Amino acid sequence: SPALQVKLLRVLQEKTYEPLGATSSVKADVRVIAATNKDLEAMVREEKFRNDLYYRLNVIQLKLPPLRERKEDIPLLADHIIQRFNNLKGKNILGLSRDALALLMKYDYPGNVRELENIIEYAFILCEEGLILADHLPEKFSQRFSESNPKCTAANFTLDEVKKQAVLDALERNSWKRMATCRELGISKGTLRRMIQQYQLREPE
Repeated sequence: SPALQVKLLRVLQEKTYEPLGATSSVKADVRVIAATNKDLEAMVREEKFRNDLYYRLNVIQLKLPPLRERKEDIPLLADHIIQRFNNLKGKNILGLSRDALALLMKYDYPGNVRELENIIEYAFILCEEGLILADHLPEKFSQRFSESNPKCTAANFTLDEVKKQAVLDALERNSWKRMATCRELGISKGTLRRMIQQYQLREPE
């Protein structure tokens, strides 16, 4: 708002402010880092943003491209978000499976980094341990998963069906070596054994 812009400009120029309810000014010894997704130059021309405040803030300008233009950052960002959620939620999720990461790399993120964070938080609800799999991702990724995985051709899958296929694919990639499969999926031997029994998976002879 215009009134708030005036107050912020005063803090930047005079380095003082008045706390709520105070009768005297307090010195402000701060450095300001400001971010925006608006075109402030256009807003200055349209007189929606004060030009003196704009030039006070615009000492050093750094342009951070949207996530869709720097997808090479997704693995590192996802790992950071997963570790933060592990601490917040008391879990020990090890990371993303190859299928899940491949889907995240193909997405364009209209909501930028915050959307990536929301996607991983959703996956945390479904993922109990080990790696986040493709079927832990929100529903909008289901079609992409079926297109990228030739073994998934039906229009709809139950959660168990997708989990079964994910475990079977991992077993086949690792020539049915259980320790290697456990490492890929980030699960214990006991969990893998239970899933093999639950889904009635059989090693081909």
